[in-house]
Amino acid sequence: MFKALVSLAMALSLWGCAASMPRVAPEEARQQVMATERAFAKTMADRDLKAFASFISDDTVFFSGPKPLHGKQAVVDFWSRLYQKPQAPFSWEPDEVEVLDSGTLAISSGPVRDPNGKLFARFTSVWRLEAPGQWRIIFDKGNEVCDCAKP
Repeated sequence: MFKALVSLAMALSLWGCAASMPRVAPEEARQQVMATERAFAKTMADRDLKAFASFISDDTVFFSGPKPLHGKQAVVDFWSRLYQKPQAPFSWEPDEVEVLDSGTLAISSGPVRDPNGKLFARFTSVWRLEAPGQWRIIFDKGNEVCDCAKP
């Protein structure tokens, strides 16, 4: 009985912490995510893998390579090869961000360009507010851009 009460008290305490997180207005949250996505992209330009890792949620899923990568360490291990050379192999920037009215989940999307600036893909990332002002990626996927005008 005592263990059950302790478990209930801990659960209520954790729920109370989540419930007490200050609510952010959707437009403010949208601006936070836009700025966070830009800072995340800057890690590639700066060749800073450690900073890249700081934007990744522990329980993330990235659709990189032949199969989805589950967990922060798997993503960082896979992406580390992209941070080894002096020049970034690509860059990205957000051009769309939408946030739930709750202000706790967001989606960002935008172009991915090669080192010469040629568009070759679009990314989509889902961000979760994990602490006040601290957004981290929980899902990420890129899609090649087709040149549908070519026959």
